[in-house]
Parts: sequence; C-alpha cells; structure tokens
Amino acid sequence: MAFKYIKKILFNRIEFLDIDIKEFDKLILNNGLFVFPSGPGLATIDKDTVYHKSLINADYVFFDSGFFVLLLKFLKKIKVKKFSGYLFLKKLFHYLKKNPNLSILCVDPDKRKSLSNSLLLKSLGIKRAYSYIAPKYNIKKIHDIDLLSKIELYKPDIVITNIGGGTQEILGSYIKKNTKFNIKIFCTGAAISFFTGEQAKVNETLDKIYIGWLVRIIFNPIVFLPRYLKAIRLFGIVFNSEIKINN
Repeated sequence: MAFKYIKKILFNRIEFLDIDIKEFDKLILNNGLFVFPSGPGLATIDKDTVYHKSLINADYVFFDSGFFVLLLKFLKKIKVKKFSGYLFLKKLFHYLKKNPNLSILCVDPDKRKSLSNSLLLKSLGIKRAYSYIAPKYNIKKIHDIDLLSKIELYKPDIVITNIGGGTQEILGSYIKKNTKFNIKIFCTGAAISFFTGEQAKVNETLDKIYIGWLVRIIFNPIVFLPRYLKAIRLFGIVFNSEIKINN
C-alpha cells in the first residue's frame, strides 16, 4: 500500500521508514513484521549479527529511539520523525476499540504481566485475546514449537511481542518465517507496560520530547541506567556509517 507521507532511510542495510502518524490507518492494514529498535539495541548491530539480520528482514522498521533520531540530525543532517512503540500502541488501542472482533495473541515475559496485558485488551472490548508466556530463549537460534502451535490453533490477526528488545525482533522474524498465513507481528516490547501501569507512566508529550528513557531510569535505575548507557556506542556507529535517503 502506498503512503503519501514517507521517507526511507537505509542504515547498515536496515530500511527505516520515516512515516507520518497521519498514515497510521493505512499502515495498520498491512501484514508483516513491524519492529521498533531501541537505541541500546541498535548499538549492538555491529556485533550481534542475528539481531541485525532480524531488523534487515523486517517489513516495517520505525524510529523508536530518540537518541538515534538526534544522531541522524546532528551527525548526518538527516531529519526524521520519531515513531515510538508507545505511540504506535496508543494508536493501535484506539483502532482496536473500533475493531473488537480482531483476535490478538500476546507473547508475554511472565504470568503477572500477561494478566495485566489481558485485562487491558479486554477493557478495549477485544473478544478474542490470547496469551503465551515466553520461555527463556537462546537468541542465537530461537526455536519455539509451542508458540507456533498456539499461533496455528488461534490464527490471530495480530501477534504482539511484549518481551525484551534484542530478543523480540529475532522472535518476530522466527514467527514470520514459520507462519503459513498472513499475520501482523508487532514487536513493541515493554511499551505495553506504559498502559498497564507495570512500568513508569509515560505520556505523548514526554515521548515526543525524547525523554521517555529518563522516566524509565527514574522509575527503575538499576535496570534501565546500565541499558541506556550501552546506547552511547551508537554514536560511533552512526558517525562511521554511510546513510542513504529514498523519498
């Protein structure tokens, strides 16, 4: 489907879409693998070949990382719009309220978060909301027959992976490769926790001014401070990369 407001940025063989939020209603009609790589995740693409390949093979890659957006602006003079997993889910939930007959399978990290996510979907009026508790994956080679069996059984319209970045994209690529029918796979990670209350409260304003990461650090510094410090090496990767723009 053609989009009116779109620009494609090729970064280390990953095709990012600089898409206007006005295009969401068109975007949501497409099947495929949607990923929202974080700054810490992108900072590993020169070392983690499996993760890098999962981004290359994704159908839709968006600018979730405000740090990456700023690096493109100041190092490469390339201006793009941030389109985070948080904003995507906010639009998605609004869409689901109008389409309660869609079926959704959430891949969750544990039982508590699975319950919170299920309650959220039910509050939106979703009649067929399923959940699957993900095991601890070997990200070098994900193999999950139980998950594929669930997908084959339920045949969901949408799969939302709510597990950690760096793993969920690889899992999404695995699902895409091994599912025989058309499906939408949204790798939005822990972003759903902003809506369930499992994570620090983030609103559209905080997300828009690129400080969602700071709120997460304040909420849980032990977990998030080391994670975001790892994103610093993305500076060198962007600086040394040749980036192409296709309108």
